[in-house]
Amino acid sequence: MAVTDSAATDDRRPEIVGVLPNGHAAAAILAAGIGCFALGVFALVGDASRTIARLFTFYRPTGPLSGVTTSAIVIWLLTWIVLTSRWGGKTVGIAKINWATFILLTLGILLTFPPFMDLLQGK
Repeated sequence: MAVTDSAATDDRRPEIVGVLPNGHAAAAILAAGIGCFALGVFALVGDASRTIARLFTFYRPTGPLSGVTTSAIVIWLLTWIVLTSRWGGKTVGIAKINWATFILLTLGILLTFPPFMDLLQGK
């Protein structure tokens, strides 16, 4: 939000000139949350299934972790690009974006936490 101190006002309070667009920032924030959630889902699925673990093995010495992280990064970047193209110069509800990102980040962390992964896999 842009604020100016105008001498034309009698009460000497700053005037609000306009609202700055926050679409680029919102896109980056939400894309980060989606990327973290994707990492958690890919880690869980890669750990649960040998077939998927083989699909995620991009570099044999690292195992499925190489594909899990690479795929999550690709999801993050693609999401960031798409959201930036849609929200670029707009003003969006940043509070809702922050809450959604916080929830996605929390779920992503839980999905990579071994006791939680074991609980979901029934181990």
